[in-house]
Amino acid sequence: MTVQYIEYKGIKFPPGYNSVQSLCFAENKFEVRDDDIFNVTYPKSGTVWMTEILSLILRGGDPTWNQNLLNSLRAPWFSTQLGLETAHHCPSPRLLTCHLPVQIFPKAFFTSKAKVVYTSRDPRDIVVSYYYFTKMCTTYEDPKSFNQFLESFLSGDVPHGSWFDHLKGWMELEGRYDIFFISYEELKQNLRGSVERLCRFLGKELDDAAVTSVVENASFEAMRRNRMCNSTMLPKELMDQEKGTFLRKGICGDWKNHFTVAQSEYFDRVYQEKIQGRKGIFPWEQTRQDNI
Repeated sequence: MTVQYIEYKGIKFPPGYNSVQSLCFAENKFEVRDDDIFNVTYPKSGTVWMTEILSLILRGGDPTWNQNLLNSLRAPWFSTQLGLETAHHCPSPRLLTCHLPVQIFPKAFFTSKAKVVYTSRDPRDIVVSYYYFTKMCTTYEDPKSFNQFLESFLSGDVPHGSWFDHLKGWMELEGRYDIFFISYEELKQNLRGSVERLCRFLGKELDDAAVTSVVENASFEAMRRNRMCNSTMLPKELMDQEKGTFLRKGICGDWKNHFTVAQSEYFDRVYQEKIQGRKGIFPWEQTRQDNI
């Protein structure tokens, strides 16, 4: 079945929840509160994981909220038609989620005291995870092949647009606004340390027991068991669980099991061309740098 994507400002969005009207409202009219916390990611970069972590931190490590309320209600997707209504009725401080690039992000944020947590991830792992996700999510076009999806990803012709533009757009705001940058790889390497850093950023003082609770309840195993975040409660019309598992592996480096040598070399060429000019190196580049 052919999927008719919504297009807003040159970027494709999956239909159903999204509309030109909801995206336009999110950008231009969404009222940002000074104590809002935005969970921003490119798709398949650890969105659900960060939602669980932030939800637990905001509740002082108590997992009751996470275990009894859907993550879409705890951290509504405010740029969608359904999420916008939920966000309006959320008490402060609100936890809000989106995949929006910076040029479509609420204009009101830039004159507020609100905070953003931006999670990045090795784009090669994103490609693999995104590929499997599009095969099971009915609001996305089923890719003809992995190679075809890889080509589309590298050219930015996928829902939510170019990963390269998304990442660079947000990173250009570093130091100018209250934004906390972290990577999926850092979370995997040291979840406890990452949680402690997030607590400091959010101004939340958690004792050792509370931090331990956050770490334990935000583990991949805990999330896979939690029906409030593992998407098993979504109807088959939206998420066909027979075609895959939403929380699939939760690892770093799975791209090595999918990329051919030719695909890896091609990806590297495009990556180096598009990511050049930015400062520092990302965690997923560290191994390559160490071997030079």
